[in-house]
Amino acid sequence: MILPIDAQMIIDESEDRERTAEVVAHTLALMSVQAIVPTEIQVVVLTNHLNEMVKRARLSEKMMTIDPSMFSDVSRESLALATEVVQMIGNLPEDELYLLSIHFETAKYN
Repeated sequence: MILPIDAQMIIDESEDRERTAEVVAHTLALMSVQAIVPTEIQVVVLTNHLNEMVKRARLSEKMMTIDPSMFSDVSRESLALATEVVQMIGNLPEDELYLLSIHFETAKYN
């Protein structure tokens, strides 16, 4: 997939361009395998989120605690994709996967 210009700009301006590009490419490949096709704007928003996740992992920053029960309607498929991405990035709390899963869940319905 060719990235939208705005998504590429996020990567180009990232503090860790190589890692962010790797994570974005891997995530989009995982989505493709599951036949999840995001819109251009969804790719941009996802790229921004992944860039911030890479940054938090690198700096060992923690986000606010998430109540998993708020995500009870998210499919196992979306949670599994998010789990794989969070594990790939490393050094992130489980809370990260819940917010990330929403990107996959939303794109499934395009």
